[in-house]
Amino acid sequence: MNFIIQIIISTLAVLITSYVLPGVQIANNSFLTALIVAAVLSFLNNVIKPIMIVLTIPVTIFSLGLFLLVINAIIILITAKLVEGFKVDGFWWALLYSLILSIVTSVLQSIQKNDESKKKFQ
Repeated sequence: MNFIIQIIISTLAVLITSYVLPGVQIANNSFLTALIVAAVLSFLNNVIKPIMIVLTIPVTIFSLGLFLLVINAIIILITAKLVEGFKVDGFWWALLYSLILSIVTSVLQSIQKNDESKKKFQ
């Protein structure tokens, strides 16, 4: 159940963030496309991203961790190639999208956790 809630939160974050940024589009603001984007991002972040981090440890250490932002942008660009209806206009939009998506997801998760804690005390 928790996984489903996380995917829904990610889907809403994908929709909100694509609405805010003009360089990122979801075809017709489709909830289904956003759901697929959220699922693909989840998969890539859990499978491909750790491999990329291990392979780029020297660069990440040398850049004091800033290269992780580049890895996040690359994951967004890979998702744009895999999901039809999700378009990112370039690397810089992918980088900005990953930053804003992280912020929006954090806000939505904190709202969800706040609602859960209120339900426990009622």
